[in-house]
Amino acid sequence: MTHRMAEGFRAALLDASRPVPVGLTDGRGGVAGRRFAIYRNNVAVGLRDALVEGFPTIERLIGTENLQGVAGVFLRQSPPDSPVMFRYGAEFPAFLERFSPLAHLGYLPDAARLDLAMRSAYHAADSVAIAPGALSDLPADTLASARLRLAPSVRLLRSAWPLHDIWRRAHQADAPEPRIVAQDVLIVRPVYDPQPLALPAGGAAFVAAILARATAADALAAALVDTPRFDLTALLSLLISAQAITDVETPQ
Repeated sequence: MTHRMAEGFRAALLDASRPVPVGLTDGRGGVAGRRFAIYRNNVAVGLRDALVEGFPTIERLIGTENLQGVAGVFLRQSPPDSPVMFRYGAEFPAFLERFSPLAHLGYLPDAARLDLAMRSAYHAADSVAIAPGALSDLPADTLASARLRLAPSVRLLRSAWPLHDIWRRAHQADAPEPRIVAQDVLIVRPVYDPQPLALPAGGAAFVAAILARATAADALAAALVDTPRFDLTALLSLLISAQAITDVETPQ
């Protein structure tokens, strides 16, 4: 099959308005009309269901039926580029940003990014957290020059929306209404399942610097620029309790 034929087959597979690809038969020499239609429908249903399963927060926010309809539009524009289906949907947040029927729900793209990050964290490599007292045992100057290594499952999302509140409201029946505040979210995986945590003010700047391999002192400086009253002790306690720190690299 030539590249052109392959592209035509893929286009017809994802678009029911297109004719059966030329030369495709049903195994008995006839045109593969009905069989191809069945196969095309099965592929579309499988991709649609993968989107619904992969974005549980979006499903809770707009409903299963609505998400199925949106997924039907998305899968025709962005077919999978990998046989590993848990990766499917990486372009979905950007798609939602330009999907006009849902433009009034401006938080949906970030909610989709949160679902993607949770999925990515779930599949990340395992790690072992540092002992609870590992940081408190270090002299202040040693800690300042140290580089903290975070678990492979840690993910950071910065949002202009109350993203953590929105996630809680979607998944917890007794959660309060989201507040009108911007919320940065840290995703951790202390045991098996990922958990989203709302970061305190300045926390995202600190974590972003740590992920970029800055020293603790430089990360603190970045956090203080972002939030002059940044509480380092509270953030480090959060990271330790979430088992997010796996190593402390001190200067030799």
